[in-house]
Amino acid sequence: MHWILLFVAGLCEVWWAVGLKYSEGFSKLVPSVITVIGMIASFYFLSLALKELPLGTAYAIWTGIGTVGTVILGVILFKEPVDVMRILCITLIIAGIIGLRLVSTH
Repeated sequence: MHWILLFVAGLCEVWWAVGLKYSEGFSKLVPSVITVIGMIASFYFLSLALKELPLGTAYAIWTGIGTVGTVILGVILFKEPVDVMRILCITLIIAGIIGLRLVSTH
């Protein structure tokens, strides 16, 4: 269950990171409110996951999910560039996330 909570926390991190772009420096009210809700949700689910999971592992996976999801949505929503090096780096982050999960004793 705690791994699911961590995954949800990571998805919420993607939510608020993308929301930051739409809020335009918190100058737009609705995107800003949606962003803050995403931040609160992300930290809330992370805090629940941390009741059982090791801090270092959970934090690395949380930020990794956020990083990968934000890059993917950046490409889809904001037409950010895609090149071989970006794909390689994202692949390494995904491998790190999977590796940390596999070696975790929880």
